[in-house]
Amino acid sequence: MLEIKIPSPGESISEVEIANWFVADGDIVEKEQEIAEIESDKATLTLVADEGGKISIIAQEGDTVAVGSVACTIDTSFAGSAAPSTPKVEAKEEAPKKEVATTAAEPVKASEEYKDVKISPVAKKLMEENQLSVDDVIAGLQRLSKKDIEQVVANKNQASATLAQEEPVARDIDRQKMSNLRKKLSARLVSVKNETAMLTTFNEVDMSSVMQLRKKYQKQFVETHDIKLGFMSFFTKAVSIALKAHPAVNSMIDGDEIITPNYMDVAMAVQTPKGLMVPVIRDTQNMSLADIERELMRLANKARSGKISLDEMTGGTFTITNGGVFGSLLSTPIINPPQSGILGMHNIVERPVAINGKVEIRPMMYIALSYDHRVIDGKDSVGFLVKIKELIENPHRMITMGQDPDSLLLGI
Repeated sequence: MLEIKIPSPGESISEVEIANWFVADGDIVEKEQEIAEIESDKATLTLVADEGGKISIIAQEGDTVAVGSVACTIDTSFAGSAAPSTPKVEAKEEAPKKEVATTAAEPVKASEEYKDVKISPVAKKLMEENQLSVDDVIAGLQRLSKKDIEQVVANKNQASATLAQEEPVARDIDRQKMSNLRKKLSARLVSVKNETAMLTTFNEVDMSSVMQLRKKYQKQFVETHDIKLGFMSFFTKAVSIALKAHPAVNSMIDGDEIITPNYMDVAMAVQTPKGLMVPVIRDTQNMSLADIERELMRLANKARSGKISLDEMTGGTFTITNGGVFGSLLSTPIINPPQSGILGMHNIVERPVAINGKVEIRPMMYIALSYDHRVIDGKDSVGFLVKIKELIENPHRMITMGQDPDSLLLGI
């Protein structure tokens, strides 16, 4: 009988909440199978079966349990056995399976019955590689999980809601318990407002040069680095250079001292199903645009899948948040303590602007810097944003760490 205990998400965390069981009591699980999701006030982790066997659940969903306590047991004598009372999905006689061609390039097929089944690109590729049709997958399911049923119900409800838009809405109230992660986030946001002298300064950036670079070199960039070139890498690189020019923005208060690291660990706010998470990209001052894009993609995927570790979300010296992906025109972002500054990016909108005495339509973005005035003076806060503006509007200056190439060449 193997005991599966609650792991420690971090030194300061003594208890967690059982957020979700992926299996039912009495199920047969395989070795290294994900069996549950646990949530602390700082991160979400998954429990994995160390060995295969029959599972007995001890801690129920919603329970708050101590780190190190037993979440479930696994009877390894059942390893390799079929799951008890496992429902199978049988293919209906009136929907015979279609044969799949022997070549992997053959597109995924589906009978008339399953023609409306939606398939993700990754799943479609995997099905093609293994010469499987939709009918094969449906007929080959061994069991239906709770998540499968919930997804079908959600899809059905969404379709019903679309068809019944004109029907009167019932006066119901949905009440859900706040997760530990959401409660901790709420407390931190309130403490920032109460414990810092937070101000926000604004500027606007002409995105023409960066957009032209992306359009001209995107294909070559992908072929060379196997990842797309986005806006975040430009802003992250610009932030690293601007922080070096204005180190106070990279500082933070520790008791009676002000700490100013000589490195730049830039945190990126990422929206996940569990709420806002802020993974950290280390040493951005030493990274290329491709390095930043790869690391951002890796961390964002881990955050959204709930597999990111506590270490990957701690230790940042500055934060960037991009409300523009949701259509935000302007905002005042809240500082991520103990940091003293956060840069807010926003939606790119074509607006008329004056260029050399003439009105032109340019893709413009408002940027905002929220900062702790106890650490950062107005001169540094404004100078920091101006430096960001200069670098984004003249991205080639990133090669010379923000200096004018002509002045650098002439030594003036």
